[in-house]
Amino acid sequence: MQIADLLRIPPETSRRQRADSTVVLITRLRLARNLASLPFPGWAKAGQRNDILAACQHAAQRVPQLRNGLHVSLSDLSDTERKILFERHLISKELSESRGAGVSISRDQSVSVMINEEDHIRLQVLRRGFDLKKSWNTATEIDDELEKHLDFAFHPQLGYLTSCPTNVGTGMRASAMMHLPGLVLAGHMEKVVRALNQVGIVVRGFFGEGSEASGSMFQISNQHTLGLAEPDILKKLSKFFNSIIEQELNARQVLLEKEHTKTCDKISRAYGILAHARLLNTAEAMNLLSLLRLASEVGFYPAQTVETLDRLLIEAQPNHIEHAVGRSIEPNQRDFFRAGLLREQVSRLPALDFSAGDA
Repeated sequence: MQIADLLRIPPETSRRQRADSTVVLITRLRLARNLASLPFPGWAKAGQRNDILAACQHAAQRVPQLRNGLHVSLSDLSDTERKILFERHLISKELSESRGAGVSISRDQSVSVMINEEDHIRLQVLRRGFDLKKSWNTATEIDDELEKHLDFAFHPQLGYLTSCPTNVGTGMRASAMMHLPGLVLAGHMEKVVRALNQVGIVVRGFFGEGSEASGSMFQISNQHTLGLAEPDILKKLSKFFNSIIEQELNARQVLLEKEHTKTCDKISRAYGILAHARLLNTAEAMNLLSLLRLASEVGFYPAQTVETLDRLLIEAQPNHIEHAVGRSIEPNQRDFFRAGLLREQVSRLPALDFSAGDA
C-alpha cells in the first residue's frame, strides 16, 4: 500500500458511530514498548535507530491487522503527507519530526504503530465513539503478535520499561476525544478540568499536549501507568468518562430548556457563516463546525449528519486543504480554499429543524 492510496480512504474515526456515543468522537488506546537490546530512541545512534526501525517494521508487517496496510519511513514522505497523518491522529507531532522514524498503519486507519518516537514502539488503536473494551482487546492482540517477533524490555517488579517514568508499568495510555460544547457554553469546563487533574486525569486539546481545545474538542486520558493493572485503569477511566458524558448531556439539556432561542441563534449564525464565508481560518472553522455538530447531536439535524461534520473537521485542517489543492499555498490562500470547501459541503446538509424545545 502506498501513502496516496491511504489518503484516498476516509479514516476510521470519521465513519458513523453508535447513536448513544455522540459525545465521544474517538476512543484511543496506546501502548508504549521498547526493545530489550537497544537504547531508547533519545540515546540511540543513527545506525541503531535504523536497526530499530527495520526490526519493528519487519514485525509489524506480520501482524494480521496490518498486513495490507502502509509501512513507511517518515523520511520517504513529504512534509505535507507527514502532517496529514498527524491531522488524522495517526502519528504524533514528535514522530513527524523524529530521525530514523517510521509508521505502520492499517488499511482502515484504526491501528498505527509509531516507531522511534519517544519509545521504540507506540502502538495505537483508534475506535469511533466510546469503546474502551474493544480498543483494549485489539491492542493486546496486536501487542501479542509483535512480541512473537520482538523482545520487549520488561522488569519483573516495574513492568514494561519506557523512556518517560509516567509510562512505566503497563505502558498504557487510554483516552477519549470528547465534544463538550454544553460544558463550554455553560462556562463549566475550567471546573471540570481542575477536578480531573486532581484525580490523575489529563485534559488536552484536539491534537494532544500543548494544543488548543478548538471546537470544544478535548482529549482526556490517564496520566500514570505504574502500579495499576490495565483492567483497573480502564475501569477508573470508564467511570470518569461516563461522568463527563452525563455532565455534558445535562448541560446541553439546560441550554435547550433555559436558553433555547440563544442556542438556536448561535447554531443559525454558525450555519450562515459556513454557508457564505469567503475566508475561514482553521480555529474559526472548527468552532463553527462544532456548533453544527451540536445541532446534529440534539436533534436539529438528522443523527447521520454527525458523520459528515466529523469528516469536515479533518478535511478543514491546513495540510488536508493543501493536499486537496495539490500544491503548497500561503495561509490566506488556505483560508480561501477552506471556506470554499465548507460552503459547498454545508449547502448539501438538510435544513435545520429547531422544533425540538420551545423558542
